[in-house]
Amino acid sequence: MKSINIKWAYLLALSLIWGTSFILIKKSLLGLTAFQLGALRTIVTGFFLLIAGYRSLKTISKNQWKWVALSGFLGSFFPAFFFAIAETEIDSAVASILNSLVPLNTILLGFAVFKIASTKRQVLGVIIGFIGTAILILKGAELNPDQNYLFAGYVIASTIMYAANVNIIKRYLQEVKPLAIAAGNYAVIIIPAFLVLLFSNFFKTETFENPNFSSAIVYVVILSFFGTALAKVLFNKLVQISTPVFASSVTYLMPIVALIWGVLDGEGFSFLQGVATIIILIGVFLSHRRKQ
Repeated sequence: MKSINIKWAYLLALSLIWGTSFILIKKSLLGLTAFQLGALRTIVTGFFLLIAGYRSLKTISKNQWKWVALSGFLGSFFPAFFFAIAETEIDSAVASILNSLVPLNTILLGFAVFKIASTKRQVLGVIIGFIGTAILILKGAELNPDQNYLFAGYVIASTIMYAANVNIIKRYLQEVKPLAIAAGNYAVIIIPAFLVLLFSNFFKTETFENPNFSSAIVYVVILSFFGTALAKVLFNKLVQISTPVFASSVTYLMPIVALIWGVLDGEGFSFLQGVATIIILIGVFLSHRRKQ
C-alpha cells in the first residue's frame, strides 16, 4: 500500500512541475531564440545535476554508459530544442496536450522494438488517441490561422523519443540510481549543448539588449531546476518503482495544469479542441495495462 501511495505522489508532483513547464518555455522565448533556450536549459540543468550527482557517476558501469548516453539524447537533449521550436508557432496548452501521446508511443515502441506484447484494448487506445491528435491539430490550425501547426510534428517526435527513453530506463537501467541516470545523461549532453549555444548568436550584443532577456533567463533557471533537473530524478525513480506505461501516464494530468496556465495567459482554445483533448485522454486510458 505504501509503494502505491508513493508512486501516485511522484505522479502528481511531476504533473504539476511538467504542466507548468510549457508556459515557462513560452515566456522564455520572449527573450531567447528556440536554440538558445534549448541549449541554456540543458546547460543550467546539467550544472545543477552534476553538482548534486557527480559522485554517483562512478556507480554507472561501462556497459551501462551507452544506454545512459542514449537516454540523455532521447529523453533530454533533442526534446529541449524540439519543444522550444514547436512553441514558436503553437500554443503552450496545445503542446502539452500533444505530449499526452507519450503513453501511446510507449506501447507502440514497447511492442515494435522491445518485444512487449500489446492487448486489443491497448491497440484500440492507440487508434483513438491518434484520432484525437488529428482533430486537435486540424482544429488548432483553423482557430489560429497565423500559427504553423506543422510545428506540432516537433512535439510528436519528442513523444516518440520520451517513449523510447522510458523503455530504455526500465529495461537497461533498472539497477542504476535515478540521480546517477540523470547526472549521467547531462554529463554526456552538456558539451553538445555548449556548442549549440556558441553557434546560436547568444553572445552577441543584440541578445543582451533584448528588453525581455533578464526575465527570460529567470524563467530558464526555474524551468531548468524544477522542470528538468528535479523532475528528471523524480521521473527516473517513478519508472523504477512502477511500469513504463504508468510512469508515462503523467501526461494525463499535465495538460490540465498547462491548460489553466494557457487560458490565464490569454491563449485561445475551442470547444472542439476540448473534445479532441478528451478523446486523446480516453485513448491513453484504454492503452493502459490492466495491471499497473
